[in-house]
Amino acid sequence: MNTIPYALPTSPDRDSVKGIHSAWENDNMFSVPTALRSTRVKAALIAFLVIVLAVVTWVTPPRAVILHNILHHLNILPFMFAGLFFGWRGAIKTILLAAVLEAPSLYRHWFAAPLDAQDQIVELSTFGTAGIIAGFLADRERTQRRQVETTKTELENVHHELQQNIHRLKKTERLTAAGQLSASLAHEIRNPLASISGAAGILSRGQASAESRDECLEILMKESQRLNKLLTNFLDFARPRLPRLQAIEPTVLVQSVTVLAQHAAAARNVSLELQEQPSREISCDAEQIKQLLLNLILNAIQATPPGGIVLIRSFFESDRLCVEVCDEGGGIAPDAKERIFEPFFTTKENGTGLGLAIAANIVAQHQGSLGCRPGQPVGTVFRVELPCSTSNTAVSA
Repeated sequence: MNTIPYALPTSPDRDSVKGIHSAWENDNMFSVPTALRSTRVKAALIAFLVIVLAVVTWVTPPRAVILHNILHHLNILPFMFAGLFFGWRGAIKTILLAAVLEAPSLYRHWFAAPLDAQDQIVELSTFGTAGIIAGFLADRERTQRRQVETTKTELENVHHELQQNIHRLKKTERLTAAGQLSASLAHEIRNPLASISGAAGILSRGQASAESRDECLEILMKESQRLNKLLTNFLDFARPRLPRLQAIEPTVLVQSVTVLAQHAAAARNVSLELQEQPSREISCDAEQIKQLLLNLILNAIQATPPGGIVLIRSFFESDRLCVEVCDEGGGIAPDAKERIFEPFFTTKENGTGLGLAIAANIVAQHQGSLGCRPGQPVGTVFRVELPCSTSNTAVSA
Protein backbone atom coordinates (compact mmCIF):
# COMPACT_ATOMS: atom_id res chain seq x y z
CA MET A 1 0.00 0.00 0.00
CA ASN A 2 2.65 2.48 -1.06
CA THR A 3 1.60 5.83 -2.39
CA ILE A 4 3.25 7.49 -5.33
CA PRO A 5 4.49 10.90 -4.11
CA TYR A 6 4.14 13.65 -6.63
CA ALA A 7 7.05 16.07 -6.89
CA LEU A 8 8.12 18.28 -9.71
CA PRO A 9 11.46 17.00 -11.06
CA THR A 10 14.37 19.33 -11.46
CA SER A 11 14.70 20.54 -15.02
CA PRO A 12 16.17 23.49 -16.92
CA ASP A 13 12.69 24.77 -17.72
CA ARG A 14 10.78 24.14 -14.51
CA ASP A 15 8.61 27.26 -14.74
CA SER A 16 7.21 26.18 -18.11
CA VAL A 17 5.51 23.15 -16.55
CA LYS A 18 4.38 24.78 -13.32
CA GLY A 19 0.84 24.99 -14.69
CA ILE A 20 0.68 21.20 -15.13
CA HIS A 21 1.87 20.69 -11.54
CA SER A 22 -0.79 23.05 -10.22
CA ALA A 23 -3.50 21.40 -12.31
CA TRP A 24 -2.74 17.96 -10.88
CA GLU A 25 -2.15 19.00 -7.28
CA ASN A 26 -5.05 21.49 -7.05
CA ASP A 27 -2.95 23.43 -4.55
CA ASN A 28 -5.28 26.41 -4.75
CA MET A 29 -8.29 24.28 -3.82
CA PHE A 30 -6.99 21.95 -1.10
CA SER A 31 -3.72 21.66 0.75
CA VAL A 32 -2.97 18.40 2.59
CA PRO A 33 -1.07 18.88 5.85
CA THR A 34 2.46 17.56 5.75
CA ALA A 35 1.82 15.09 8.57
CA LEU A 36 -1.01 13.42 6.62
CA ARG A 37 1.16 12.81 3.54
CA SER A 38 3.00 9.93 5.20
CA THR A 39 1.90 6.43 4.15
CA ARG A 40 2.02 5.15 7.72
CA VAL A 41 -0.08 8.02 9.02
CA LYS A 42 -2.72 7.37 6.35
CA ALA A 43 -2.81 3.65 7.13
CA ALA A 44 -2.99 4.35 10.87
CA LEU A 45 -5.86 6.80 10.35
CA ILE A 46 -7.87 4.26 8.36
CA ALA A 47 -7.19 1.48 10.89
CA PHE A 48 -8.16 3.83 13.73
CA LEU A 49 -11.48 4.66 12.06
CA VAL A 50 -12.28 0.98 11.47
CA ILE A 51 -11.42 0.02 15.05
CA VAL A 52 -13.36 2.93 16.57
CA LEU A 53 -16.46 2.13 14.49
CA ALA A 54 -16.25 -1.55 15.40
CA VAL A 55 -15.82 -0.82 19.13
CA VAL A 56 -18.63 1.77 19.22
CA THR A 57 -20.91 -0.60 17.30
CA TRP A 58 -20.15 -3.36 19.82
CA VAL A 59 -20.81 -1.23 22.91
CA THR A 60 -23.97 0.35 21.50
CA PRO A 61 -27.08 -1.53 22.65
CA PRO A 62 -28.94 -3.40 19.88
CA ARG A 63 -32.12 -1.44 20.64
CA ALA A 64 -30.42 1.88 19.60
CA VAL A 65 -31.44 1.37 15.99
CA ILE A 66 -30.90 4.95 14.86
CA LEU A 67 -27.40 5.10 16.35
CA HIS A 68 -26.51 1.77 14.76
CA ASN A 69 -27.78 3.05 11.41
CA ILE A 70 -25.54 6.10 11.73
CA LEU A 71 -22.56 3.92 12.61
CA HIS A 72 -23.20 1.68 9.59
CA HIS A 73 -23.21 4.72 7.29
CA LEU A 74 -19.95 5.98 8.78
CA ASN A 75 -18.20 2.87 7.46
CA ILE A 76 -17.98 4.61 4.11
CA LEU A 77 -15.24 6.91 5.46
CA PRO A 78 -12.45 4.34 6.00
CA PHE A 79 -13.43 2.48 2.81
CA MET A 80 -13.26 5.61 0.65
CA PHE A 81 -10.06 6.82 2.32
CA ALA A 82 -8.46 3.43 1.72
CA GLY A 83 -9.51 3.46 -1.92
CA LEU A 84 -8.26 7.00 -2.50
CA PHE A 85 -4.98 6.57 -0.63
CA PHE A 86 -4.05 2.97 -1.46
CA GLY A 87 -6.15 1.95 -4.47
CA TRP A 88 -8.54 -0.94 -4.83
CA ARG A 89 -6.17 -3.34 -3.02
CA GLY A 90 -6.13 -1.06 0.00
CA ALA A 91 -9.93 -0.86 -0.09
CA ILE A 92 -10.26 -4.67 -0.09
CA LYS A 93 -7.87 -5.00 2.85
CA THR A 94 -9.83 -2.37 4.78
CA ILE A 95 -13.11 -4.17 4.04
CA LEU A 96 -11.67 -7.44 5.30
CA LEU A 97 -10.39 -5.72 8.46
CA ALA A 98 -13.79 -4.15 9.11
CA ALA A 99 -15.57 -7.47 8.50
CA VAL A 100 -13.32 -9.25 11.01
CA LEU A 101 -13.69 -6.54 13.67
CA GLU A 102 -17.47 -6.19 13.25
CA ALA A 103 -18.13 -9.94 13.00
CA PRO A 104 -18.88 -10.19 16.78
CA SER A 105 -21.45 -7.41 16.49
CA LEU A 106 -23.01 -9.08 13.47
CA TYR A 107 -23.19 -12.40 15.28
CA ARG A 108 -24.83 -10.85 18.34
CA HIS A 109 -27.28 -8.73 16.37
CA TRP A 110 -28.18 -11.64 14.09
CA PHE A 111 -30.22 -13.12 16.97
CA ALA A 112 -31.11 -9.96 18.93
CA ALA A 113 -31.85 -7.56 16.00
CA PRO A 114 -31.75 -9.47 12.68
CA LEU A 115 -32.94 -6.48 10.61
CA ASP A 116 -30.08 -4.35 11.94
CA ALA A 117 -27.57 -7.15 11.20
CA GLN A 118 -28.89 -7.54 7.68
CA ASP A 119 -28.75 -3.76 7.19
CA GLN A 120 -25.16 -3.74 8.45
CA ILE A 121 -24.16 -6.48 5.97
CA VAL A 122 -25.82 -4.65 3.07
CA GLU A 123 -24.18 -1.34 3.93
CA LEU A 124 -20.76 -2.93 4.45
CA SER A 125 -21.09 -4.53 1.01
CA THR A 126 -22.36 -1.34 -0.66
CA PHE A 127 -19.81 1.00 0.90
CA GLY A 128 -17.05 -1.54 0.36
CA THR A 129 -17.94 -1.72 -3.34
CA ALA A 130 -17.88 2.07 -3.49
CA GLY A 131 -14.43 2.06 -1.86
CA ILE A 132 -13.15 -0.51 -4.38
CA ILE A 133 -14.50 1.59 -7.30
CA ALA A 134 -12.87 4.69 -5.81
CA GLY A 135 -9.65 2.69 -5.54
CA PHE A 136 -9.80 1.72 -9.21
CA LEU A 137 -10.32 5.35 -10.17
CA ALA A 138 -7.51 6.50 -7.89
CA ASP A 139 -5.15 3.89 -9.35
CA ARG A 140 -6.02 5.00 -12.85
CA GLU A 141 -5.47 8.67 -11.91
CA ARG A 142 -2.09 7.83 -10.40
CA THR A 143 -1.15 5.86 -13.52
CA GLN A 144 -2.13 8.78 -15.73
CA ARG A 145 -0.19 11.13 -13.47
CA ARG A 146 2.92 8.98 -13.76
CA GLN A 147 2.48 8.93 -17.54
CA VAL A 148 2.13 12.72 -17.59
CA GLU A 149 5.23 13.04 -15.41
CA THR A 150 7.17 10.73 -17.70
CA THR A 151 5.96 12.54 -20.80
CA LYS A 152 6.70 15.91 -19.21
CA THR A 153 10.24 14.84 -18.31
CA GLU A 154 10.81 13.51 -21.83
CA LEU A 155 9.46 16.74 -23.34
CA GLU A 156 11.71 18.81 -21.08
CA ASN A 157 14.70 16.76 -22.19
CA VAL A 158 13.69 17.11 -25.85
CA HIS A 159 13.14 20.85 -25.38
CA HIS A 160 16.57 21.23 -23.81
CA GLU A 161 18.21 19.26 -26.62
CA LEU A 162 16.26 21.26 -29.20
CA GLN A 163 17.44 24.53 -27.68
CA GLN A 164 21.02 23.32 -27.80
CA ASN A 165 20.60 22.21 -31.43
CA ILE A 166 19.05 25.54 -32.37
CA HIS A 167 21.94 27.36 -30.72
CA ARG A 168 24.45 25.24 -32.64
CA LEU A 169 22.51 25.74 -35.90
CA LYS A 170 22.43 29.50 -35.40
CA LYS A 171 26.14 29.54 -34.75
CA THR A 172 26.76 27.41 -37.84
CA GLU A 173 24.41 29.61 -39.88
CA ARG A 174 26.27 32.76 -38.80
CA LEU A 175 29.61 31.22 -39.70
CA THR A 176 28.26 30.02 -43.05
CA ALA A 177 26.78 33.44 -43.82
CA ALA A 178 30.04 35.13 -42.89
CA GLY A 179 31.94 32.74 -45.16
CA GLN A 180 29.56 33.34 -48.05
CA LEU A 181 29.75 37.11 -47.60
CA SER A 182 33.53 36.99 -47.48
CA ALA A 183 33.71 34.85 -50.61
CA SER A 184 31.24 37.10 -52.44
CA LEU A 185 33.06 40.26 -51.37
CA ALA A 186 36.38 38.80 -52.48
CA HIS A 187 34.86 37.89 -55.85
CA GLU A 188 33.44 41.38 -56.32
CA ILE A 189 36.73 43.03 -55.40
CA ARG A 190 38.81 40.82 -57.70
CA ASN A 191 37.54 42.32 -60.99
CA PRO A 192 38.17 45.99 -60.11
CA LEU A 193 41.58 45.08 -58.72
CA ALA A 194 42.47 43.25 -61.94
CA SER A 195 41.53 46.34 -63.97
CA ILE A 196 43.48 48.63 -61.64
CA SER A 197 46.49 46.32 -61.76
CA GLY A 198 46.42 46.19 -65.57
CA ALA A 199 46.12 49.97 -65.93
CA ALA A 200 48.89 50.54 -63.39
CA GLY A 201 51.14 48.08 -65.24
CA ILE A 202 50.66 49.93 -68.51
CA LEU A 203 51.45 53.27 -66.87
CA SER A 204 54.48 51.87 -65.03
CA ARG A 205 56.14 50.82 -68.28
CA GLY A 206 56.10 54.42 -69.46
CA GLN A 207 55.59 53.48 -73.11
CA ALA A 208 51.86 54.25 -73.39
CA SER A 209 50.61 56.95 -75.68
CA ALA A 210 48.80 59.99 -74.34
CA GLU A 211 45.48 58.45 -75.32
CA SER A 212 46.36 55.20 -73.53
CA ARG A 213 47.46 57.09 -70.42
CA ASP A 214 44.17 58.97 -70.30
CA GLU A 215 42.27 55.71 -70.73
CA CYS A 216 44.29 54.04 -67.95
CA LEU A 217 43.74 56.98 -65.61
CA GLU A 218 40.02 56.81 -66.32
CA ILE A 219 40.04 53.09 -65.51
CA LEU A 220 41.89 53.74 -62.25
CA MET A 221 39.40 56.39 -61.18
CA LYS A 222 36.35 54.41 -62.29
CA GLU A 223 37.40 51.17 -60.63
CA SER A 224 38.52 52.98 -57.46
CA GLN A 225 35.10 54.58 -57.21
CA ARG A 226 33.52 51.19 -57.82
CA LEU A 227 35.57 49.65 -54.99
CA ASN A 228 34.70 52.52 -52.67
CA LYS A 229 30.99 52.13 -53.45
CA LEU A 230 31.20 48.38 -52.95
CA LEU A 231 32.89 48.69 -49.56
CA THR A 232 30.55 51.47 -48.45
CA ASN A 233 27.50 49.39 -49.34
CA PHE A 234 28.99 46.36 -47.65
CA LEU A 235 29.56 48.30 -44.43
CA ASP A 236 26.00 49.68 -44.60
CA PHE A 237 24.75 46.11 -44.93
CA ALA A 238 27.05 44.54 -42.32
CA ARG A 239 26.75 47.30 -39.71
CA PRO A 240 23.35 48.97 -40.16
CA ARG A 241 22.67 51.75 -37.70
CA LEU A 242 19.52 51.77 -35.61
CA PRO A 243 16.71 53.95 -36.97
CA ARG A 244 16.39 57.40 -35.43
CA LEU A 245 12.63 57.69 -35.28
CA GLN A 246 10.74 60.90 -35.86
CA ALA A 247 7.25 61.86 -36.96
CA ILE A 248 7.08 62.61 -40.67
CA GLU A 249 4.46 63.12 -43.36
CA PRO A 250 4.70 60.24 -45.89
CA THR A 251 3.54 62.47 -48.76
CA VAL A 252 6.44 64.87 -48.25
CA LEU A 253 8.86 61.95 -47.95
CA VAL A 254 7.77 60.24 -51.18
CA GLN A 255 7.69 63.52 -53.11
CA SER A 256 11.24 64.40 -52.02
CA VAL A 257 12.53 61.00 -53.17
CA THR A 258 10.74 61.39 -56.51
CA VAL A 259 12.42 64.76 -57.05
CA LEU A 260 15.82 63.20 -56.36
CA ALA A 261 15.15 60.49 -58.97
CA GLN A 262 13.95 62.89 -61.68
CA HIS A 263 17.43 63.43 -63.13
CA ALA A 264 18.09 59.70 -63.54
CA ALA A 265 14.63 59.24 -65.09
CA ALA A 266 15.17 62.08 -67.57
CA ALA A 267 18.56 60.65 -68.59
CA ARG A 268 16.81 57.40 -69.63
CA ASN A 269 13.73 59.10 -71.07
CA VAL A 270 11.52 57.52 -68.40
CA SER A 271 8.57 59.30 -66.82
CA LEU A 272 7.83 59.20 -63.10
CA GLU A 273 4.15 59.14 -62.11
CA LEU A 274 3.15 59.71 -58.51
CA GLN A 275 -0.21 58.60 -57.04
CA GLU A 276 -0.89 59.54 -53.45
CA GLN A 277 -3.80 59.38 -51.05
CA PRO A 278 -4.43 61.67 -48.08
CA SER A 279 -2.07 60.52 -45.40
CA ARG A 280 -1.20 60.94 -41.75
CA GLU A 281 2.12 61.12 -39.96
CA ILE A 282 4.16 57.98 -39.32
CA SER A 283 7.15 57.31 -37.05
CA CYS A 284 10.29 56.35 -38.99
CA ASP A 285 13.87 57.26 -39.85
CA ALA A 286 13.37 59.62 -42.77
CA GLU A 287 16.92 59.29 -44.15
CA GLN A 288 16.81 55.49 -44.15
CA ILE A 289 13.37 55.37 -45.77
CA LYS A 290 14.55 57.85 -48.41
CA GLN A 291 17.54 55.62 -49.11
CA LEU A 292 15.24 52.61 -49.37
CA LEU A 293 12.72 54.24 -51.72
CA LEU A 294 15.41 55.89 -53.86
CA ASN A 295 17.06 52.51 -54.37
CA LEU A 296 13.76 50.95 -55.48
CA ILE A 297 12.92 53.86 -57.82
CA LEU A 298 16.38 53.89 -59.43
CA ASN A 299 16.14 50.13 -59.98
CA ALA A 300 12.73 50.62 -61.59
CA ILE A 301 14.10 53.38 -63.84
CA GLN A 302 16.96 51.15 -64.98
CA ALA A 303 14.57 48.26 -65.66
CA THR A 304 12.07 50.39 -67.64
CA PRO A 305 12.75 50.85 -71.37
CA PRO A 306 12.98 54.41 -72.78
CA GLY A 307 9.56 56.00 -73.12
CA GLY A 308 8.17 53.92 -70.27
CA ILE A 309 6.60 54.99 -66.99
CA VAL A 310 7.58 54.24 -63.41
CA LEU A 311 4.51 54.45 -61.17
CA ILE A 312 4.91 55.26 -57.47
CA ARG A 313 1.83 54.70 -55.32
CA SER A 314 1.50 55.50 -51.60
CA PHE A 315 -1.57 54.68 -49.52
CA PHE A 316 -2.63 53.36 -46.13
CA GLU A 317 -4.02 49.94 -45.34
CA SER A 318 -5.30 49.75 -41.78
CA ASP A 319 -2.39 50.99 -39.60
CA ARG A 320 0.36 50.48 -42.20
CA LEU A 321 1.81 52.76 -44.86
CA CYS A 322 2.16 51.02 -48.23
CA VAL A 323 4.43 52.32 -51.00
CA GLU A 324 4.52 50.49 -54.34
CA VAL A 325 7.10 51.12 -57.08
CA CYS A 326 5.95 49.70 -60.44
CA ASP A 327 8.22 49.46 -63.49
CA GLU A 328 7.56 48.37 -67.09
CA GLY A 329 10.63 46.17 -67.46
CA GLY A 330 10.97 42.55 -68.39
CA GLY A 331 10.20 41.31 -64.88
CA ILE A 332 12.24 39.05 -62.62
CA ALA A 333 13.04 35.47 -63.61
CA PRO A 334 11.38 32.88 -61.32
CA ASP A 335 14.74 31.38 -60.31
CA ALA A 336 16.07 34.84 -59.38
CA LYS A 337 12.98 35.97 -57.45
CA GLU A 338 13.92 33.94 -54.39
CA ARG A 339 17.42 35.41 -54.29
CA ILE A 340 16.97 39.09 -55.07
CA PHE A 341 17.29 40.09 -51.39
CA GLU A 342 20.45 38.04 -50.87
CA PRO A 343 23.66 40.08 -50.52
CA PHE A 344 25.85 40.22 -53.65
CA PHE A 345 23.18 38.68 -55.86
CA THR A 346 22.60 40.88 -58.90
CA THR A 347 21.51 40.59 -62.50
CA LYS A 348 23.15 43.89 -63.45
CA GLU A 349 26.51 43.99 -65.15
CA ASN A 350 27.91 46.67 -62.84
CA GLY A 351 25.70 46.09 -59.80
CA THR A 352 27.04 45.32 -56.33
CA GLY A 353 24.09 43.18 -55.29
CA LEU A 354 23.75 44.99 -51.95
CA GLY A 355 21.04 47.55 -52.70
CA LEU A 356 18.03 45.32 -52.08
CA ALA A 357 19.77 43.55 -49.20
CA ILE A 358 20.29 46.92 -47.47
CA ALA A 359 16.68 47.88 -48.26
CA ALA A 360 15.44 44.64 -46.66
CA ASN A 361 17.51 45.40 -43.53
CA ILE A 362 16.06 48.90 -43.26
CA VAL A 363 12.49 47.62 -43.57
CA ALA A 364 13.14 44.88 -41.01
CA GLN A 365 14.49 47.41 -38.49
CA HIS A 366 11.27 49.40 -38.94
CA GLN A 367 9.21 46.23 -38.29
CA GLY A 368 7.87 46.38 -41.82
CA SER A 369 8.01 44.16 -44.88
CA LEU A 370 9.43 44.32 -48.40
CA GLY A 371 8.27 42.10 -51.24
CA CYS A 372 7.78 41.98 -54.98
CA ARG A 373 5.27 40.58 -57.43
CA PRO A 374 4.80 40.57 -61.21
CA GLY A 375 3.26 43.73 -62.63
CA GLN A 376 0.17 43.91 -64.79
CA PRO A 377 0.55 43.45 -67.69
CA VAL A 378 4.37 43.69 -67.55
CA GLY A 379 7.13 44.69 -65.21
CA THR A 380 7.60 44.22 -61.48
CA VAL A 381 5.98 45.79 -58.42
CA PHE A 382 8.03 46.26 -55.26
CA ARG A 383 5.86 46.87 -52.20
CA VAL A 384 7.05 48.40 -48.93
CA GLU A 385 4.86 48.21 -45.84
CA LEU A 386 5.71 50.25 -42.74
CA PRO A 387 3.79 50.46 -39.44
CA CYS A 388 2.50 53.86 -38.49
CA SER A 389 4.39 53.64 -35.19
CA THR A 390 7.53 51.59 -34.56
CA SER A 391 8.21 50.41 -31.02
CA ASN A 392 11.60 48.72 -30.99
CA THR A 393 15.10 49.37 -29.79
CA ALA A 394 15.57 52.19 -32.30
CA VAL A 395 17.01 55.47 -31.13
CA SER A 396 14.38 58.22 -31.05
CA ALA A 397 15.29 61.51 -32.63
